[in-house]
Amino acid sequence: MNQHTKRTLKIILPLLLGIFLIWYSLQEVPLQVVFDYWKKADKSWIFLGVFLGLLSHLSRAYRWRFQLEPLGYRIKFWNSVMAVFATYLINYTIPRAGEVARASILTNYEGVPFEKGFGTIVSERIADLLVMAGIVMITLFLQFDFIYAFFIQKFNPLKVAVSLVLVISLIFVFSKYIKKSNSKFAQKIKNFINGLIEGALSVFKMKKKGAFIFHTLFIWAMYVLMFYVTSLAIQDLEGISAGAILIGFISASFSIAATSGGIGAYPIAVYLAFSIFGIAEAPSIAFGWIMWASQTLMIIVFGGLSLIYLPIYNRIKTKK
Repeated sequence: MNQHTKRTLKIILPLLLGIFLIWYSLQEVPLQVVFDYWKKADKSWIFLGVFLGLLSHLSRAYRWRFQLEPLGYRIKFWNSVMAVFATYLINYTIPRAGEVARASILTNYEGVPFEKGFGTIVSERIADLLVMAGIVMITLFLQFDFIYAFFIQKFNPLKVAVSLVLVISLIFVFSKYIKKSNSKFAQKIKNFINGLIEGALSVFKMKKKGAFIFHTLFIWAMYVLMFYVTSLAIQDLEGISAGAILIGFISASFSIAATSGGIGAYPIAVYLAFSIFGIAEAPSIAFGWIMWASQTLMIIVFGGLSLIYLPIYNRIKTKK
């Protein structure tokens, strides 16, 4: 398979998966039912959720400047903001292309070498991944009894234990092979892992590492909070537990990686998580669509404006 075919499949397959999941979710809960929930929803909570999402993106843009300062670059805040929004918008069309575009924007308008800008984005993602892992661990700790009881009912404990042993054994054998092998594939894996470790440790080399950590935690606090406050808009979700919110948030977050921006996958992921807690299908999927659509609309508006205004803003700044 040539490189062109691989690139094409990387674009088409997530989009096809998204289209299939849209069809599937609307088969389970018709579009009219989703619209009915939208009409009855308390719009003030939805707008608050969008505002919290906006705060998280602004914080991400501000945090990025802390990473670039040690490299000798003090970028304009609004260039950082517009680059971040452009990233999210482009990722809806071509998965992971937004990160490349974001580093390119920095190169074009701030003179930051592409590889350095992209390196900061990688280390930023590692920091986000660590926080996400922390949220998962906290959720498992708080809801361990409930999750354990659910999986015991749904799955055979012996099969689960055997599967875990097999997975751990495969990881162990694979890591031994990578460590000893001198093949190109093994070298790529080693370089990738070393890059991840170096990127994660780079946070501790910053002068403003405390501010970076604060903004990282703030970003994810806003993510969880916007998920929760938007759920308050749906009357049938009144009194939803913290456990359901956390597991729903984690499930929905992973769905974004599966398709282009979570299209189609997001509402289904929310329903699968909420169903563990006995929450009905219709309000779960309706909430998933409302949550995804409100945040996506915000990205489309601000991302589109960013792509339009970036050259105008920087031309004005150059003239000054």
